[in-house]
Amino acid sequence: MTTNEGATAAVFDKVADLAGRFRESGAPAEERRWIPEENIDLLEKAGVFRLNVPARFGGLEAPVADQVRIISEISRADTATGWVAMIYVSSSWVPSLFPDEAQKEVYADGSARVSTGFTPTGTLTAEDGGYSLSGSWKWISGARGAGWGLLAALLNGPDGTPVPHAALVPFSELTIADDWHTSAAAGTGSSTVGATDVKVPAHRVVSLLDVLAGTTGDRADTGAAGRNYAFIPFFMAQGSAAYLGIARGAYELFLERLPGRGITYTSWTDQSQSPLTQIQVATAANRIAAAEALQETWLRRLQRHADAGTLPSVAERAEARGQAAFAIQLAKEAVDGLFEAAGASVIMRDVPLQRFHRDMRGLALHALFAFNTNQEVHGRSLLGLEPDTPFL
Repeated sequence: MTTNEGATAAVFDKVADLAGRFRESGAPAEERRWIPEENIDLLEKAGVFRLNVPARFGGLEAPVADQVRIISEISRADTATGWVAMIYVSSSWVPSLFPDEAQKEVYADGSARVSTGFTPTGTLTAEDGGYSLSGSWKWISGARGAGWGLLAALLNGPDGTPVPHAALVPFSELTIADDWHTSAAAGTGSSTVGATDVKVPAHRVVSLLDVLAGTTGDRADTGAAGRNYAFIPFFMAQGSAAYLGIARGAYELFLERLPGRGITYTSWTDQSQSPLTQIQVATAANRIAAAEALQETWLRRLQRHADAGTLPSVAERAEARGQAAFAIQLAKEAVDGLFEAAGASVIMRDVPLQRFHRDMRGLALHALFAFNTNQEVHGRSLLGLEPDTPFL
């Protein structure tokens, strides 16, 4: 895939320079249940929200591996900012599967922030050449700062059977509930979003099954030259980037606290001299390294297919889900081990490591990234069985 490598590298450098500011925003974001608007402005100025915008609209059209690297770097600095950035960046790719008219609307500014709700808890009704959308969608991360919502809803087919579709709607036409009160990932502002008889033109509604399959039509640029990623493997890659970045950040926070610390009720006055601590640190570091190495395998495969204008097989899609979830599990185990090695004082609110641990634990419950669910999908494929899910 051809891309402006210099521009993408510049985005990474800008994000890396902002790490300290993002880290400081973690506690206030948790208190207000939403990241500071300043964080979004900084990410916007850094070019993060241009990563998935097609070049013809002034975007960077960055390869998925470059996007992953940047998302991980943001997540390393702050869990909530990283998660919200991941949602915006990954979701802003999906409108490229919509008709050209919809793309022109979403990508008009050369930058895009899109939040998604792929559980079809809304309804679409055909009306005046378009549709009327009503319903509510829970867990919409980044709702307060998004420009567009990508929402799944049921539309009755010709025979009356409800068929899931995806609708693109400006957030200015949606409501956002103040219902995000959680013990983890509080700063992500993942509130419930609602729609009541919102008018959606026909070009902003496509079959969700076509989106998942990558077979949507009515678009001049099919992405065959390096951007036609398979939907679910692409999201698994983006999501795992956030988890791995969080694990890397927790590892750094643990090491920052170590100097001068002893182990209470033992003879160890310098924890770093304890063989147990040495083993715990090495185990965490190797779990993170193993997760990152595993990540590289499906990133290469995704890009290879995209560059060739092909799509992964069902077996490859199942493998991407299984491997991504396994990498996330390794990242979670690394953070768990560091938390347990950090001593009782780690539970204090002014110690960032406890927030990284809680957020990792909470975000790991996300249904799409859940360990057992994804291992089952992968295992069925390995045993020659149907994956038993359309989310491939």
